Amino acid sequence: VQLQASGGGLVQPGGSLRLSCAASGSIFRINVMGWYRQAPGKQRELVANIANSGERNYAGSVKGRFTISRDNAKNTVYLQMNNLRPEDTAVYYCNLKEVRIISNDYWGQGTLVTVSS
Repeated sequence: VQLQASGGGLVQPGGSLRLSCAASGSIFRINVMGWYRQAPGKQRELVANIANSGERNYAGSVKGRFTISRDNAKNTVYLQMNNLRPEDTAVYYCNLKEVRIISNDYWGQGTLVTVSS
């Protein structure tokens, strides 16, 4: 399984960005796709994830500002980020977790989001 992320960049505080991540390969049908981020000097943290059932989870710091969605037919997950803050600056990583007894965990290459004036 390969994950290809895109959509990062430089944006001013209060601006918006949309990240996309397309999965390809032999993908187990029951899975959770999501986004993590890692800021300089900090640990990687969950931003949001969404199961193929549509169930969503968000980090408290992004609730009400970020929206995660997915297109199961395209095996693609999106992260719409609104009202961005400087503290959202990080490398964002796409993730796919299989939901089965012996599962695999896949990561994309990361895309940099910089929020700065």
